[in-house]
Amino acid sequence: MSELTGKVAVVTGASKGIGAAIAKSLGAAGAAVVVNYASSKEGAQRVVAEITGKGGKAIAVQGDVSKAGDVRRLFAETKKAFGAPDVLVNNAGIYAFAPLENVTEEEFHREFNTNVLGSILTIQEALKHFGPDGGSVINISSVASESAPPNSVIYSATKGAVDSISRVLGKELGARKIRVNTIAPGGVETEGVHSAGIIGSDFEKQIVAETPLGRFGQPEDIAKVAVFLASDNARWLTGERITASGGFR
Repeated sequence: MSELTGKVAVVTGASKGIGAAIAKSLGAAGAAVVVNYASSKEGAQRVVAEITGKGGKAIAVQGDVSKAGDVRRLFAETKKAFGAPDVLVNNAGIYAFAPLENVTEEEFHREFNTNVLGSILTIQEALKHFGPDGGSVINISSVASESAPPNSVIYSATKGAVDSISRVLGKELGARKIRVNTIAPGGVETEGVHSAGIIGSDFEKQIVAETPLGRFGQPEDIAKVAVFLASDNARWLTGERITASGGFR
């Protein structure tokens, strides 16, 4: 594939899972990729090695997207290595499921700072660097913003906010040729899902049973949608939310 040849893409939270798959797929499509990570340097370096091992261009840049200083440095390193970015994928996200009685102020701010503030800060900084041809912003949401599973009041709320960010900025930034869209994955088999004990659980079986295509998603399923949204094939799409869930609602 070469849909993104000559493009520069920044992917947050790209050391593993969906973010890693997106970074690798963007690289395979021809983009130079900046693999952002918060703490997993080793994971980010593995993603970079896979991209460069196939002839692509990539670097890893550490940074906490909820901190404005880190975000500024992320884009400064991007520009230094590859020039102005064309694509931003806001994948960095955290979650913790608990009943309402166990919700804490600290957990609220932890999730909202990364999932919501982080998305706003990175888009805000990207605006300073996108060129005259604009750019593509892809926010990663979740079916949880609409399916509203129990014990996810904070996480589902953050993803509802992410949906709103895309709708608002799709309108606000259109005149600058900047497209802002959302991908809302359903259940996806990632390292985090495994460590949470979901794979093999009754919860997994329930999700699969309610998924018309009859399986859990794979990170690559989401990555293919991201490549499409990043490319000129999606040039007439902005403010949209694409549910990538195998039909799960």
